[in-house]
Amino acid sequence: MVKNSFISIISQEEKEENKGSVEFQVLSFTNKIRRLTSHLELHRKDYLSQRGLRKILGKRQRLLSYLSKKNKIRYKSLITQLGMRESKIR
Repeated sequence: MVKNSFISIISQEEKEENKGSVEFQVLSFTNKIRRLTSHLELHRKDYLSQRGLRKILGKRQRLLSYLSKKNKIRYKSLITQLGMRESKIR
């Protein structure tokens, strides 16, 4: 497992202040997703981890759709920082 691939965009001081912000939550979900993905590459039949990954993906998707509805500028900057594709809005 490669630990350098995890994202540390937010500094330590900002982590202390903004743990409830949408950006921080999306960032932590993205780190969990990358960690679980690397785990599932080694353990393909770990179905409980697959289920957890799907749940985290859904949570992150809901947060991103909320952010895109509330503030497009923050959404666009977060997507570019994380290197993600823009999702389709329902």
